[in-house]
Amino acid sequence: MSAQNQHLEDLLSALSRKAEQAEVFAVESESTSISFEAGELKSSLVEETRGIALRGLVNGRVGFTATSGSADPEPLVERAVASARFGEPVSLALPGALPGRSVSAWDASLAEVPLDRLVEVGREVIARLREADPSAKIDVDIERTNMRATLCNSAGAHVDQQASAFHVVMSVERLRGDDVLMAHDSASSTSLTEDYREAAERLAWRIATADRSAEADSGQMPVLFTPAGSMVLLLPLLMAVNGQNVQRGTSPLADRAGEQILDTRFTLWDDPTVPGRPASAAYDDEGVPCYRKALFRQGVLESFLLDLKTAALLGTASTGNGARGLFSLPTPSAANLVMDAGERPLEDMISDVERGLLVDSVLGLGQGNPLSGAFSNPVGLAYVIEHGEITGRVEGLSLAGNVYELLRTIGGTSVERQWVRGRYLLPHILLPKVDVVRSKA
Repeated sequence: MSAQNQHLEDLLSALSRKAEQAEVFAVESESTSISFEAGELKSSLVEETRGIALRGLVNGRVGFTATSGSADPEPLVERAVASARFGEPVSLALPGALPGRSVSAWDASLAEVPLDRLVEVGREVIARLREADPSAKIDVDIERTNMRATLCNSAGAHVDQQASAFHVVMSVERLRGDDVLMAHDSASSTSLTEDYREAAERLAWRIATADRSAEADSGQMPVLFTPAGSMVLLLPLLMAVNGQNVQRGTSPLADRAGEQILDTRFTLWDDPTVPGRPASAAYDDEGVPCYRKALFRQGVLESFLLDLKTAALLGTASTGNGARGLFSLPTPSAANLVMDAGERPLEDMISDVERGLLVDSVLGLGQGNPLSGAFSNPVGLAYVIEHGEITGRVEGLSLAGNVYELLRTIGGTSVERQWVRGRYLLPHILLPKVDVVRSKA
């Protein structure tokens, strides 16, 4: 047994003597970050993080403490036990040693990629975006992370997982008089792949297409949401299926499992088993095996996202969606949200729109009352579609509606899908009638 594992076992043993149930969670990570600002290399940073967290049930209440680095077992255990006096009473049961799926979420070769190669990636992205617009301000952030998480508990679980992540985030800002264009894209994987080049190409297309201006008036019209733009529709659904909101009774879907909620063409999965994704894992952060589950299957609500605590309070089992930081208790969280692809190519969907919008982003995502499904957001980046062609960028518009009403009738979803923010695989979604308000003369 390694010295680290022995230390964790000693902590677990000490906590188990004073708690009905005990858990030790340890994290080690190394991260390399590179930032380009206005097209120039700004900073390079390497960070290492180590820490241990203890959770124990003492007299039916949760005690918790965490520390960075290593610590003497006795004071750390005492802090965890003492905190249980003020902890929430809950009758959760920590999982035992359960079999998990084989999930590819770590690439050992990523740690060997030299710093010069990471810098080269940033300069390549900048060069491509400058081709699209030499006057634009271009920022690129690159992060390479390797992480190891170990969990052991008094029920007999011992989970040791490694994960790697490579993220490239690129943004463009262009100012021409009163016209301000802001656009961004990103690519994420567990390895250094070609995905960042595809993201740069998508962003270059947005910039070039935004050179043409177009107009649109207020009224109801078809709106085609890009995968990135679809986040305004997805966010309320994600909040509604979160176990915390279900358990508190604030989710509008809390008592509607098994009901037809959305269009039959809407199927959404939480899939922690997708290979090569930074959010994939064989086990969640509580040692519960992860598995692919339908949240909505052909529009019918099938499942919620539950951790051990919310599952216990709801009188059911965890769905393997407990997520945590070192200094926080687990909460329910999605892994990879994957929406089924449609049957029509994007080009055909655009050609069928006589007069409408292609929406890539909105401003103030999540503001207002998203739990109810309602949204009202100014458009960040959108284009007019006229007679089946994209004619140019439009400004000064807002979108409003309720996702539960709008997604009851979907005009179509695209064959093409795209990863958004590293963990959402989404198609383009066409909604036939969305309220559009012109807010700028």
